[in-house]
Amino acid sequence: MKNLEDGYTAIEKTMSAFLDNLTKPRGSLGKLEIYAMKMAKIQNLVPPKLEKKGIYVFAGDHGVVQEGVSLYPREVTWQMVLNFLSGGAAINALAQGTGWELTAVDAGVAGDFPEDGELKPKSRFIRTKISRGSGNFMTGPAMTGKELENSLEAGKNLARDAGERGYDLTAIGDMGIGNTATAAALLVAAGFSPEEMIDRGTGIDEKMLEHKREIVKKGVALRKPAKTGEGILEQVGSPDLAMMTGFILGLKDRGIGCVLDGFPVTAAAYMAFMIDQTVINYLFAGHLSKVTGHKPVLNALGLDPIVSLDMRLGEGTGAVIGGFIIELGVRFSREMSSFSEAGVSTSGVEEENY
Repeated sequence: MKNLEDGYTAIEKTMSAFLDNLTKPRGSLGKLEIYAMKMAKIQNLVPPKLEKKGIYVFAGDHGVVQEGVSLYPREVTWQMVLNFLSGGAAINALAQGTGWELTAVDAGVAGDFPEDGELKPKSRFIRTKISRGSGNFMTGPAMTGKELENSLEAGKNLARDAGERGYDLTAIGDMGIGNTATAAALLVAAGFSPEEMIDRGTGIDEKMLEHKREIVKKGVALRKPAKTGEGILEQVGSPDLAMMTGFILGLKDRGIGCVLDGFPVTAAAYMAFMIDQTVINYLFAGHLSKVTGHKPVLNALGLDPIVSLDMRLGEGTGAVIGGFIIELGVRFSREMSSFSEAGVSTSGVEEENY
């Protein structure tokens, strides 16, 4: 049998030996062991730790909504952020149930929010509005160069915030009417098939879906973005997706993992990957959504989704569930006894069985 540790780094060898010395058959906890191993590599720590988790939900509006690609008006973005802050959204329930601190981020919502004294939010709220939504990429660039620069920098500042708050694991969620059209445009511009990337989003019918396909394809053709993450974001992106991109880039070398949610978040992650391919070393795919284009992009990133629950809501709902499973992987690695500690004999133990 080939030695599975061939080619391992020092931290991988140490963590592999540590896992194999716990009171279980070697590899018997399957993917939980893979998640524990990846967290050990991210933190350069054996065993890894996971004491605090934080999810950032980036909200922003999308100018392409003017082209009739969504069932919902853009006002819903603003209304849903208020719902996050009052604690009434799905992400509030799931984050609380799985132990995540929730931060809602106004990255580019078209509406204005009440002052903090009036809001009294149940969730943390960060105001870092870059613009009142993105431009309509059918009529011009989605962002100016300065807006893109500010969005990426704001995302990196939030990564710094994650470090200051002591998060061992972060997650990214999204909220923005029209964001699946923007995400599809980003990925089509990056070279993915329009037929795979352009999906129903909020549940549009076949006629509206065909219209959405034409808008995305035409918009990308009109803008002709440079084949770089920055070039694509500027021409057909948005402040919220660019801020997610900056957040991912800003986590580099911080020893903090990041769990992706669905299609829009994964599109932003792909932009970050185009800018710096090493980001893949600390990214996890929280789930596989029902959006058609999600799986091909995860495959291109080499990320295996942790769960597949037929979800397509967004908000970070799939990310917090997947991240909780990562936490279970870390917990068993820290809390199980070794064979010697438990007084369990290893005499005659085979690789696969006791």
